[in-house]
Amino acid sequence: MKKLILSLLVVCICFNLAYAQDEPDTRPVRDIFNSTMVVDNQSTYTMPAGTLEMIIHHRFGKIEKVTDLFGLYAPSNIRLGMNYGITDNITVGFGTEKNNKMQELHWKWNILNQTRSGNIPLTISYFGNAVIDTRDDASFGESYAFTNRFSYFNQLIASRKFSDKLSLQVAGGFAHINAVDSLHHNDAASVSVGGKYSITETMSILVEYDQPLMVKTIRNFQEKPDPNLAFGLEINTATHTFSVFAANYEQIIAQKNVLFNAKSPLDGDFVLGFNITVRF
Repeated sequence: MKKLILSLLVVCICFNLAYAQDEPDTRPVRDIFNSTMVVDNQSTYTMPAGTLEMIIHHRFGKIEKVTDLFGLYAPSNIRLGMNYGITDNITVGFGTEKNNKMQELHWKWNILNQTRSGNIPLTISYFGNAVIDTRDDASFGESYAFTNRFSYFNQLIASRKFSDKLSLQVAGGFAHINAVDSLHHNDAASVSVGGKYSITETMSILVEYDQPLMVKTIRNFQEKPDPNLAFGLEINTATHTFSVFAANYEQIIAQKNVLFNAKSPLDGDFVLGFNITVRF
């Protein structure tokens, strides 16, 4: 009897070990991206619960000539932002941008997380914001109304970490601005792609591209926005991320770039910029 019991115990242990080896690892993949943004586009990264992220965005002027130090002496745009992790999958934040005195409230929710075993192959996130333009009333013309100040952006993002070096993402977005002049449109959709390629343990190459898509026919007198292109280098530590890059747009808030960018990447209209991220 003792031998039978011992044999049954051995069989049960072996069965449990074999089952444990076959059970998928459902833990989320780590470090698809190193911060909540690629360059200016949102990544699928969300802050861990109870942690805080501070971001400083800086955009210099257009790169033109040596005398203005390739845009460093030209008028610049800056944004200060804070993000907080409510849960591991929900992040909320607030930011203020110099151009047009834009105040932004935004949120991000990771609907799915890529798992280490691959049974969930993608991380999928929803990002949204609501922005208010706080310039003087006169900036909005004679037909001013308080609702003219508001704009919105919503985006669905899918990313995948293909290896320890390569992460890619694709996103579809929709931008709306309540009040625009006669040369621009209120609405635009966008398709965005972005990626990170690690060249060392702490340094990566970043690339992102946005293609605006008009949801209504643009009249001859209306301007079509140009696509957005950015590329640069990122240095990452446990608590800090620093990126320096070139981009063909000066705005930072997404709906402004999707609807108003008038600098073509084919014409070489680029500005220099950097982002500094600190996590607490």
